[in-house]
Parts: sequence; C-alpha cells; structure tokens
Amino acid sequence: MPQSKAVNRRILLASRPHGAPTAANFKLDQTPVPVPAAGQVLLRTVYLSLDPYMRGRMSDAPSYAAPVEVGAIMVGGTVSKVEASEHPDYKVGDLVLSYSGWQDYALSDGKGLTRLDPKLGRPSYALGLLGMPGFTAYMGLLDIGQPQAGETVVVAAATGAVGSVVGQIAKLKGCRVVGIAGGADKCKYAVEELGFDACIDHRAADFPQQLAAACGKGIDVYFENVGGAVFEAVLPLLNTRARVPLCGMIASYNATGKPEGPDHLPSLMRRLLTRRIKLQGFIIFDDYGQRYPEFFKEMSGWIAAGKMKYREDIIDGLENAPQAFIGLLEGKNFGKLVIRSGDE
Repeated sequence: MPQSKAVNRRILLASRPHGAPTAANFKLDQTPVPVPAAGQVLLRTVYLSLDPYMRGRMSDAPSYAAPVEVGAIMVGGTVSKVEASEHPDYKVGDLVLSYSGWQDYALSDGKGLTRLDPKLGRPSYALGLLGMPGFTAYMGLLDIGQPQAGETVVVAAATGAVGSVVGQIAKLKGCRVVGIAGGADKCKYAVEELGFDACIDHRAADFPQQLAAACGKGIDVYFENVGGAVFEAVLPLLNTRARVPLCGMIASYNATGKPEGPDHLPSLMRRLLTRRIKLQGFIIFDDYGQRYPEFFKEMSGWIAAGKMKYREDIIDGLENAPQAFIGLLEGKNFGKLVIRSGDE
C-alpha cells in the first residue's frame, strides 16, 4: 500500500501487550493529510526507525519516559521530507530528522527538527549509524567502557544497530573484540565483514564454554544490551575492574513475571564487589545529548575514511511496521531495522 497525497496512515497502539506483542496490539488508522498553519511544516515520513525501546513505551509500567497511550500513535524517530511549509526556517524539499512516529504525515512547529545535509549519501543513516544507535554505541563504549588497547571487549547482539558499531569502534581503539549473535550467518558477518576477532552463537548448546574459550584472558569491557542467559555466561568471565555499559535488556522486555530458577542477585552482587566491576546504565540523549556534535564529527570522519561498515534491514511499507517490530524483538532482523514508508 503506497503513500497517498490525501490520506495519512497512522499505526496506533490498540492495546497493551501481555508478554510478546502481537498484531492485535496495533491498529492501522487513516485520516486526511493535515494542513500546516502559520509557523508549521507538513512532514512526510520517508524512513521510520524501529528500535527495542519501543516495547517499553507500549507498557504503562514506570520508566524513564511516558508510555504511549492506548489509541495514540506509536512513537519513533523518522527521516521526513518537508511537503509544505509555513515556517521561515524550512522550505519544501528539505530532509529533516524528526520524531513523527508511525505515520505517513505529521505537523511540526520546527522544535526538535534537525535539518539533514543533502550530501548525506544515505539519509536513513541518520536513524542508525549517525543517529541514536550509533551515538549509544560511541558514548557507552568510550565514556563508560573506556577500552584500552590490548583489552578484550565483548558485545552482545553483535550485528545489530548498536552492537555492530561498538565492535568496530573497539577495533579502532586496538582491542580484541568478541561478538555474540544469534546464528551462523550473523557470526560470520561479524568476523568477515565487521572485523571482529571472534563471534559466538548464543543459540549453541555449549555457548558458555565457547565464550570462555574465546575469552582466554577474561573480559575487560562487556557492552550489555541483551541480558538473560547471555549475561549469565559473561558474568564469570569479567576481569577485575571490568566495565559494563548497560543500554538495554531485550531478553526480558516481553517477560510477564520474574524468571524461574535460583535467585542470581547475590552472586551478581558478590562478583561486582570482589572484582570491583563497574556496571552503569545510561539513557543516551538524557545523559549525553550535549555531546552529540562530538560524536557526529568523529563518526562522520570514520565513515568518510571507510572505517565503518553498517548493515540496514529495510522493509517497505508502513503497514508492515507491526510485524517487523515483532520480529525485531525475536531477533529476526539482520542489521538496523528501518521501515521505508515513502520515496525520498
């Protein structure tokens, strides 16, 4: 179903999921395309970013950001084109980074918009490598992880939007990098394309043993965005004064209760204490928003020098966003997941 010049398709939160989201939790709605008033611009979505944090916004549990209300448009970052303008700072045809959410069109008064350089070869990179995921990887690794040349850095979801960047930056800093990913194809990509020293399939029956063998000198930095069984395998391998930047726990996003089995909290606390491990969570724009220009300048330089590779998993059609998002939480995407809602 292509974009229309007259109809604004919107994907709403129909109900709050219990456990993993299903198609029934979303509703495709249609309204007339809005008309900008004085001081406003009409934005047409070209690319929509799908990210794990959105699962938290579907819940009304207390968090660092307000939940999406039932019946409201799902939130999300977008690359949008200005289709009509009554704003002095924007003209028709401008590409901007916005927060329009899961819809084809949105009105904006200009606040929160970032104009994109028309020379940017791939505008969708503003949602990934040069956007929130890349920024998360950069600040989490360098400011919290503080990797030193010769150290071992381990990153989960190694071929994802964040993990793939973490590993490549760690290599640029002279570290030995071990990735963790789901499946042989992803592990092969991490090693052969991204330049990781090793990558372990977390689905393997002997995953903890393989990880230990790949980290013969222990782990100095572990970039955590998964949790669950992956973190349990990592924990015994963390060296004294290891650093653990924590940006997500996707393994538990669909949990409906506490995990079965023994309580691992005492052993975790003991390990943190006796090995003097630093584990620090962070919310990227809340904690580091003022340093985005620093990140953008350095990452742009690495891209221009051919030092960064980035894979996008682009799916056409806004109507396919719910199923693509469900697949994201199941690890079905390969690279940064982006919905192409319309033509550039």
